[in-house]
Amino acid sequence: MLPQSGTAPLPHARPRIVPVPRVRPAAAVRAGLFPWVPVCLSAGIGLWFLRPALLGWPEWAAIAAVLLSALVVARFAPTWAERGRIGWPAADALHLGALVICLVAGGTGLAGVRAAHVAAPVLEWRYYGPVEGRVIEIDRSSRDRMRLTLDRVVLRDLPPDRTPARVRLSLMGDGALPPLGQRVMLTGHLGPPPAPASPGSFDFRLHAWFEGLGAVGYTRTPIMSVAPVEGGIWWMHRARMAISAAIQDRIGGQAGAVASALMTGDRSGISEQTNEVMRASNLYHIISISGLHMGMLAGFVYGGLRLATVLVQAGGMGLGRPLHKVAAGGALAAAAGYLWLSGGGVATERAFIMVAVMLGAIMVDRRAISLRTVAVAATVILIYSPEAVTGAGFQMSFAATIALILSYGPWSRIGPRLPWWLRPGAMLIVSSLVAAVATSPIAAAHFNRMAQYGLLANLLAVPVMGTLVMPAGVIGAILALVGLEGPALWIMGIGTKWMLLVAEQVANLGGAVTALPLPPGPVVPMMEFGAALAILCWRGGWRRSVATAGLGLGIALMAAAAAAWITASRPLLLIAPEGEAVGVMTPQGRAISKPSGGSFVVSTWLQEDGDMSTQEHAANRPAWSGDRRNRVADLPEEWQLWHLTGKGSGERAAEACRPLRIVVASEPVDLADPTPCLLLDPGRLAATGAVSIGFSNGRPTVHHAAPLRLGR
Repeated sequence: MLPQSGTAPLPHARPRIVPVPRVRPAAAVRAGLFPWVPVCLSAGIGLWFLRPALLGWPEWAAIAAVLLSALVVARFAPTWAERGRIGWPAADALHLGALVICLVAGGTGLAGVRAAHVAAPVLEWRYYGPVEGRVIEIDRSSRDRMRLTLDRVVLRDLPPDRTPARVRLSLMGDGALPPLGQRVMLTGHLGPPPAPASPGSFDFRLHAWFEGLGAVGYTRTPIMSVAPVEGGIWWMHRARMAISAAIQDRIGGQAGAVASALMTGDRSGISEQTNEVMRASNLYHIISISGLHMGMLAGFVYGGLRLATVLVQAGGMGLGRPLHKVAAGGALAAAAGYLWLSGGGVATERAFIMVAVMLGAIMVDRRAISLRTVAVAATVILIYSPEAVTGAGFQMSFAATIALILSYGPWSRIGPRLPWWLRPGAMLIVSSLVAAVATSPIAAAHFNRMAQYGLLANLLAVPVMGTLVMPAGVIGAILALVGLEGPALWIMGIGTKWMLLVAEQVANLGGAVTALPLPPGPVVPMMEFGAALAILCWRGGWRRSVATAGLGLGIALMAAAAAAWITASRPLLLIAPEGEAVGVMTPQGRAISKPSGGSFVVSTWLQEDGDMSTQEHAANRPAWSGDRRNRVADLPEEWQLWHLTGKGSGERAAEACRPLRIVVASEPVDLADPTPCLLLDPGRLAATGAVSIGFSNGRPTVHHAAPLRLGR
């Protein structure tokens, strides 16, 4: 710029240089925080599940205040450092800590929103009478009975605002099943979803709440159609069931039922005996459509399309074009079609999201297999379905995926050194072993059993699954368009028959299944958070000292979880939610008061004790005396346990209620509190649910299943 007239430039003036402050990368980027997002969300969701309840305005106000405060701190902490108010280490700590608090609070809010979104009436009493509704699901129960799930339910003398949104009924008789979308009427016995079998047991009420299931029961009457079959989207579901029936008819037997389950998600044809054999051999995951099936199908389609694009480019066409992205798009379309064909269950939706994220990463030139990609998939699932975090499927799927990703680096260094003909088998053994090690503790904690020969069964069955069953299923689906699916289904049947043969032979090996006791509640969260802490600190780009500390803390948490599991003891006394059964722990195992009655509750107790005995066998253990209606057992500190059942048990319980006695009666007892004994009758048990009792300082300590504070 020229100086104005009449002025002269200063002889020694120099241009002023204003220093540009160095932009410091965001702390979250430098710390590799994104893989921590699903971990923090899961922690917040877990906080909600500690005391599950529909949140009121005080709780929502508290969550909003925490979120707002954390966001303010996260936003302004770097600014405070730039202005010299605090140092960068403190600013980074504030920034990251605020983000963690924000995500944890957000997880709690997600669980609260989801619980409110699915809120529906729950039946509060026993109901017997006409039940009308639309068939939306057909499956098979653990007792090998077909079940119907109905929505748009109508119950006699019950207003719509108190009628459950969905009910599920087991069919006690044989007869033709109605098609999906059919409105039916029947006479049924219904009740609220059952309470936990004991304090700390699986709470089916909570699971049913998120399923919108307000009542369960059974029917012995024929099913009557009351309206024409609905059209619309229901033709798609009926088409899926028609495909399932065609597969079962073409292949036949349990092999056909398994093939149908793999392709359509319809497991109603699989008998409970087959399910039990698959569980004992650790092959049950094959029946449920999961990431394994979705990954195999998408991988087969992607590989086939990728080969086709290579041939196209070899012919001089499509040169310079990203045809691998076309292959990824085709595989994504195939996975979406599989999602529809399988009925879109929760596990299948989770698997589709994982595969979609990985294929999407290929299409946007990102690494398809990385901890960040897995974190994206987990975050999407937790936002969409936060209750999934408590399920074994979610936990095992991501544990296996993360373990395989971590094993890829060592394998990429070792694999090329092996002879080419040995690599496929070695890779299969390594991947099966890694997945088994990662998922076995979770499976044992959820199902109280460990399949000792599961690795052997998977090594024999999974390759057949990947090379025969899934490819034949894809090819058969394509050829079905022109009516030539027969050969492909024949090959698929050979594969499923082989899997069933492997499952049966492995299940019959001596010691195939080891029963394990139920771990205390904190064990699984400690184990999983410890593993996440160790992995993300060691692989997250932190300073070596921080990474080492995080790794050590994570290992310590896992060790503490294992110690808590190993040293835990089962309750001395267990009392069923309705007083129909009582169990006393003895050196020989839990002794049950009666050889029959309360069979589901008793089988749950024995399973959680790590006991594979039957109820009849457990009832023969020494502990009880007296006739069938008046059972008495001696307890520590000169206490006695009385279990009185049958007609007149209320009057007998009133007479037996004396100091140093625990009295359980199947009828109401006319005694006002406080009673001289520890009395548990139907009225008191209705308020507490199942009860466990131990002894401390010569006095019984009572624990009961927490009441579910959900409802409209």
